[in-house]
Amino acid sequence: MSATIAASDQHSRPNLDGGLGLAGQLGFGATIVAAIAYVAYSIYMDANAAGVSALAILPFILLFVALMIALGFEFVNGFHDTANAVATVIYTNAMPAHVAVVWSGFFNFLGVLLSTGVVAFGIVSLLPVELILQVGSNAGFAMVFALLIAAIIWNLATWWIGIPSSSSHTLIGSIIGVGVANAMMHGKSGTAGVDWSKATEIGQALLFSPLIGFGVAALLFVAMKLLVRNQALYQEPKDGLPPPWWIRGLLIFTCTGVSFAHGSNDGQKGMGLIMLILIGTVPTAYALNRAVPAHYTAEFHANADAARVALHEGPDAGIAAPDARKLVTAYIADRQFTPAVTPAMAALVKDIDRQVAEYGSLAQVPAAAVENVRNDMYLASEGIKRLGKEKAIQFSEGEKKALDTYKASLDAGTRFIPTWVKVAVAFALGLGTMVGWKRIVVTVGEKIGKSHLTYAQGASAELVAMGTIFAADHLGLPVSTTHVLSSGVAGTMAANRSGLQMSTIRNLAMAWVLTLPVSILLSGTLYMLFSSLF
Repeated sequence: MSATIAASDQHSRPNLDGGLGLAGQLGFGATIVAAIAYVAYSIYMDANAAGVSALAILPFILLFVALMIALGFEFVNGFHDTANAVATVIYTNAMPAHVAVVWSGFFNFLGVLLSTGVVAFGIVSLLPVELILQVGSNAGFAMVFALLIAAIIWNLATWWIGIPSSSSHTLIGSIIGVGVANAMMHGKSGTAGVDWSKATEIGQALLFSPLIGFGVAALLFVAMKLLVRNQALYQEPKDGLPPPWWIRGLLIFTCTGVSFAHGSNDGQKGMGLIMLILIGTVPTAYALNRAVPAHYTAEFHANADAARVALHEGPDAGIAAPDARKLVTAYIADRQFTPAVTPAMAALVKDIDRQVAEYGSLAQVPAAAVENVRNDMYLASEGIKRLGKEKAIQFSEGEKKALDTYKASLDAGTRFIPTWVKVAVAFALGLGTMVGWKRIVVTVGEKIGKSHLTYAQGASAELVAMGTIFAADHLGLPVSTTHVLSSGVAGTMAANRSGLQMSTIRNLAMAWVLTLPVSILLSGTLYMLFSSLF
């Protein structure tokens, strides 16, 4: 029986060896060169506009190396996760393999360009506050290099052996590893280095998304069998023939949607880290959003006044700004609320408002003051976010709204992504989808179920993956495209009683279990090493 299945699979296996051709390879290389030149030109222009000499060689070499590593992570993410979008269209003959990967790459590119940025800063907020405030220091660069290199190593390792593993899972583990190592190096408990409430929220998204993928894809497949009686949809594709036009259209539509959603969600992770790199190396140009509208300053002042009222600022609050910063920093880092926190927050809000009013606008903040203003605004934003979850103090609905509005003003001034960063990440992720995809495509297409993937199974799995990722992107949560799609394929196989290849399922489960501890250990070790080297 198994020999029959193997022979059948071999007979109907799609052609996976078609390449881009000479013209495609030349275009691929030219695009990489053009993208690097565009990044260099954009940084040069931004630095000049902010009054920074772009001839200071060492910082810009360091910046270039860091950016190449960050974009390298997105490139690896692209070819590691391509299978999630293209495996079903390839194995159902809806699209030829070489067309499918270029199609997927293009829509990954578009997904990054049109993303919101919410996920990017959700990832960044997992990092220890003291490292974010000192991102331009040796420790800051050690942090960025350690977590990116650790994520790349694990992604490449799992890709090499053909196991679909989650890039999101890997990156979050790397961030946790840096936080734990940083806390231990400063004599604190390892648990003190991570925002565990945010980590738990993200962890739940990563945990439940594959379960949703499995269950909902199985239900959708069963519903399709009951409602659509065309038997050809539930049989192995024959002799390379494409599916009926309407199911082929659905398969291509869902491939497009998953590619776009993957770009929109996964691309943002690289954006957040690139912004940390830019803030650390060229703070004058990138620490503050100098492109805020003209009415920003007046609105910021009004929102700051409302926030101070919401924080119950009294006439005797009288906490000096340096002491307020220390109190708020300690509160965010240690998550220990004391009665001094709210007056300290009010004092910090007042001092930020004074600084912005003194300079007139964010665009006019002098180079020497940019980093301090940005750090104060980041502290206030993170402090307000944590106060919103604090059970020890209760705010009225009006006070919550005032604090949220002020936080939005702070974020508008500090949490922004220049267009060229989106374009660079879009190119890295889009081009990455066009290479190295075959290993994991074969796993998803051939090694999850015991029978060949049918048209209906491919459509069900992709439709659920697309919907889940779009929902997570709307909520600002990073989810694993890999987990959702591969578990969706497994769900349709189980619903069809086709049987699962347990060796592959065990490998998938093992990768899921090992990704977090391995990436934590890798990034923590690299952080300690780089901290001593830098």
